[in-house]
Amino acid sequence: MVQPEIPTQQSAEIVFPINADSTSQNTPKLNDSSIWHSPELWVSDQFHVGRTSIPATSTGTDGVDNHSSSPAIMEEMVTPVPVTPPVVTPLSSAELNNNGECSNAEELNIPAHNNDVNDDSHYINDNDHCSIDHKLHLYKYHTLFFVPSQKHIHIASSMASPSHFITLFLLLLGAFARARDPFACDPKDVTTSSLPFCRVSMPIPTRVKDLLGRLTLQEKVRLLVNNAIAVPRLGIKGYEWWSEALHGVSNVGPGTKFGGAFPGATSFPQVITAVASFNATLWEAIGRVVSDEARAMYNGGAAGLTYWSPNVNIFRDPRWGRGQETPGEDPVVAGTYAASYVKGLQGSNGERLKVAACCKHFTAYDLDNWNGVDRFHFNAKVSKQDIEDTFDVPFKMCVQDGNVASVMCSYNQVNGVPTCADPNLLKKTVRGLDLDCGPFLAQYTENAVTRGLLNEADVNGALANTLTVQMRLGMFDGEPSAQPFGNLGPKDVCTPAHQQLALEAARQGVVLLKNHNPSLPLSNLRHRTVAVIGPNSNATVTMIGNYAGVGCGYTSPLQGIGNYAKTIHQMGCADVACADDKLFSAAINAARQADATVLVMGLDQSIEAEFKDRTGLLLPGRQQELVSKVASASKGPTILVLMSGGPIDVSFAKNDPRIGSILWAGYPGQAGGAAIADVLYGTTNPEGKLPMTWYPQGYVSNLPMTDMAMRSSPNRNYPGRTYRFYKGPVVYPFGHGLSYTNFVHTIASAPTVVSVPLDGHRHSGNTTISGKSIKVNHAKCNKLTVGLQVNVKNTGSKDGTHTMLVFSTPPAGHWAPHKQLVAFAKVHVPAGSQERVGINIHVCKFLSVVDRSGVRRIPIGVHNLHIGDVKHSLSLQPATLGVIKN
Repeated sequence: MVQPEIPTQQSAEIVFPINADSTSQNTPKLNDSSIWHSPELWVSDQFHVGRTSIPATSTGTDGVDNHSSSPAIMEEMVTPVPVTPPVVTPLSSAELNNNGECSNAEELNIPAHNNDVNDDSHYINDNDHCSIDHKLHLYKYHTLFFVPSQKHIHIASSMASPSHFITLFLLLLGAFARARDPFACDPKDVTTSSLPFCRVSMPIPTRVKDLLGRLTLQEKVRLLVNNAIAVPRLGIKGYEWWSEALHGVSNVGPGTKFGGAFPGATSFPQVITAVASFNATLWEAIGRVVSDEARAMYNGGAAGLTYWSPNVNIFRDPRWGRGQETPGEDPVVAGTYAASYVKGLQGSNGERLKVAACCKHFTAYDLDNWNGVDRFHFNAKVSKQDIEDTFDVPFKMCVQDGNVASVMCSYNQVNGVPTCADPNLLKKTVRGLDLDCGPFLAQYTENAVTRGLLNEADVNGALANTLTVQMRLGMFDGEPSAQPFGNLGPKDVCTPAHQQLALEAARQGVVLLKNHNPSLPLSNLRHRTVAVIGPNSNATVTMIGNYAGVGCGYTSPLQGIGNYAKTIHQMGCADVACADDKLFSAAINAARQADATVLVMGLDQSIEAEFKDRTGLLLPGRQQELVSKVASASKGPTILVLMSGGPIDVSFAKNDPRIGSILWAGYPGQAGGAAIADVLYGTTNPEGKLPMTWYPQGYVSNLPMTDMAMRSSPNRNYPGRTYRFYKGPVVYPFGHGLSYTNFVHTIASAPTVVSVPLDGHRHSGNTTISGKSIKVNHAKCNKLTVGLQVNVKNTGSKDGTHTMLVFSTPPAGHWAPHKQLVAFAKVHVPAGSQERVGINIHVCKFLSVVDRSGVRRIPIGVHNLHIGDVKHSLSLQPATLGVIKN
């Protein structure tokens, strides 16, 4: 059994620890950092997926008509699959709201890249080897698959006797043993097993070329869609490309089915919550567990090997219903998450893939359905500066640092061109469009070739990328059980270790927003009876957000708190809509009786989801009224716990002294209730930080979601977006998060001047604009780093893990960000002690900015580094005086 690697805490190193020592008896069990620069073509070992349009009469999961002006702008849409969770906790109808993406998509492949930060011409090397062998798939819902030279990236309640249990267990094992026959190249099939494309000893490109030469055009075109046909005469079975694994194996896509030997899978916190940990090691560990379970389910015939995850779009507007799926608003955090999670999913076995991941949705997609504008018809007008500086950064890092197998293009247009049909995006930035999530290519490609509108060579190019990914996955290597990961099965899904990691991830993602007096942690001695109130107080499926599957088991907040204290439970509101006050009086009475009151409020998928953007930032319905009335009546401290993917304006609670503490739990996954309780009672010292800005309601009152500009514009009363460009009032800022102890920073050592060496071989124009700066591709960047040594002292009485964020304020004028995150680290510091943390900041990657023309530059002059309350001034100077000219 492959267990998740839980790194040992190295308190003085930047190891992003996972707190392996944390234990809990509360979890139910089913069974016992990157280089990027100016516009260029990204290189990687992957493919691209896209989606075709849906007929005008079709509707999405929310009942909204899904019209598309172009078959190339569709991405993912799915009808949720009804499931029965394998737990005894009753589920409300409001909690059964998972919806999904695909109705149609395509993929795109990208060639391999080098890591030379100076190369700003494209994201892929232009040498013949890479151009031929590495492709990236894009999505219409299209996916781009990346193909390296030897690698490819694709883009019941009755009782039973013990004998009955034994019989069932044996039946399940028998079903698993028979479930997965070879996808192709079955050694028992003498007519095909000896064909060249089945010979594992041969290079993958040679095998792919041989297989392409044996396929007819009719067969080829029907392999260009997600439900690829079988080719019996060549011993190849049909394959469903579309599976999802956003934060655990999901049944949103048709490629995955729960039941039988696989009733559920470990459901980790929603991405926005996991990212609040700022722990890249944790993100990769989650990916490893998810891919273990995915491989186990594939071996059992219950899942595929190609997963259209992660979502790495920027959480630009706080109302976006899918912001919960993203790594937040900072492009470097999003890119680091993307690379880390992808590495965990795909493994580290060279050209071989454990599963194939897909970074989506490329690009500038962050609107679903707002004020009559839907994603299929939205034209995102984006400047070159914002594309390079914000929207494309996570994708570039995903490709270059994560080596992702595929990329999916988005639903929308960018500057008037559908992303899934934009030659600049598909040929000059990423390459190819290889797979259609939908029937379009299967229906029309053959006729297009016959009419001369398309060359069969184009079909071969796309298919070569997808076949390469399948070969990298081992799907043409014969008997699955004899391959790497072939031993994984039901015993490797929902293991105690996997569920413990889900609990630890939830603990690390909880953010303490307010702690007046302080009110937390609660005391087992003083707070023996707790009123647990609110529409999310006994939530289970709500905790796993969207793009989720069936958890191994669920611990609701009520159950988690019940492990520490006697509880008095009242809903207060029938659901998160909280349309009336019929249940208020019972909730108020409960608060009067208890030693402490915990209100679990917030949102769910009925408020924010795919196809459903929010209209405002306040708590829904009469939730605020309930909170205030309960806080007024409470005998003991009142704690507000919020579940949501997006930010909520809780200024009323922040400013109300009767509400002692506020926790944000996001959507904390299957073990969320246990994690919340552990934080409430101090078993866990909170360490999470907000990965997005929490704005007041006034911020969105006159701000269209359709305005894509990141930078503020006083002339048109435009406030700007995210902490990098918005300077107005906030409820809580990006990076905010309290602890039960206090940490103090001091800089032990840091340079005050750093010389930037120039590359004399680069001659492409003046290096200055709006003051002194050096084009990134004019600098020798490879080893150009700034090293800092920071002492972190725990001056409080509790041990704690500190999340250290390092920001830089550049000197480059009004087109540069106000500040930007340049590094983050985790360090565990026992009470009263001090640890030293080393930080290395890559100058070209993290101290550069982007000018109005979309050119990345290193500003010359003083950069101010901020770590908490400490500021350090660093002067960047050119190593050679003068200007590089043409």
